[in-house]
Amino acid sequence: MLERAHAEALPVLVVTGRMVQSLDHVLEPLAFREPRVCYQGAVVVDADGTWLRHDPLSIADAKDIVVALRDEGYMPNVYVGDELYVEKLTPWSDAYAGFQHLQITPVGDLLEWIDVPPTKLVAVGEPDDIDELEVKMKAHFGDRLYITQSLPHFLEFATAGVTKASGLEFLAERLGIERSKIVAFGDGENDVELIEWAGFGVAVENAHDRVKAVADWVCGPAADESVAGAIEAVLDSRP
Repeated sequence: MLERAHAEALPVLVVTGRMVQSLDHVLEPLAFREPRVCYQGAVVVDADGTWLRHDPLSIADAKDIVVALRDEGYMPNVYVGDELYVEKLTPWSDAYAGFQHLQITPVGDLLEWIDVPPTKLVAVGEPDDIDELEVKMKAHFGDRLYITQSLPHFLEFATAGVTKASGLEFLAERLGIERSKIVAFGDGENDVELIEWAGFGVAVENAHDRVKAVADWVCGPAADESVAGAIEAVLDSRP
């Protein structure tokens, strides 16, 4: 949640790892009219749908990720132009597309197909396997890439320097909002940088341990509407 300088309203901004179209499916019924951060911070979208920022992977890095994942038995999801592509359809890709309410397009050999910089790549698997894969991929790529789990089944790859924090920092500067007036909420491993960067970072009770370790406050679980209660408490505390 952000406080716009010299404005009475407190805009609530969404910062997510989701694709733009996937987030739009969620926000459209709410008539949400604020800018938003998508793809772990690689994309920032204005209220009218204009992409204000796009920081994709290089083609070379994307192909290296494909090779590294193939060696571990994974075929990643590839995101280009806010569309989802895979080498071939699998039960994992079908489950992912169904979860996100997305259309998915098989394109054959990804190494031959990738000819523009993808926004991100995602490996999908069982949580324990994804935990092991994360360790291997971080050891393999080091600081060359941003690698994080968004949900226990998903390991995400973005260009170095991309995080939810970097996306929100870009948007805050554009809107003239001071970092000290930003209250951020998160639960997943991909929220660590966001919670750490915000003026006041809040983790929900069932958050990843790394998120709770950097948070200024831990509220109740999301299922108990604790985030809504925390937002109301901030609003009520305003003079």
